[in-house]
Amino acid sequence: MKDSPGKQKHSTSLPTPRKIRRGCSKELYRTVKRLDIYIPQEKIAEGETLYYRKVIENLLWIAEQSSNRKALADWWDEAVSEELAELWQVDQNNLKRAFRQAFGG
Repeated sequence: MKDSPGKQKHSTSLPTPRKIRRGCSKELYRTVKRLDIYIPQEKIAEGETLYYRKVIENLLWIAEQSSNRKALADWWDEAVSEELAELWQVDQNNLKRAFRQAFGG
């Protein structure tokens, strides 16, 4: 049995927008739990939108790094944590630490 042309054996397809949004939501939920502070639901929703937008902007790179959680966590530190810390009015270093604990990077 032959593979059809254009299909690679071990390639992964890009996730759907719904899957990305759900993943972002779960990761931030776990991060907030580890911060152990109250963040209003509106701010959490704004944070999810911010994170989702950043992931969509870098989707190809993120998909290539899908098995490298350390690289993904490093990207999150650089691309997302500063804006999210400002939005949620939390210490950026605490936010980075909580995200890494929640994400596993």
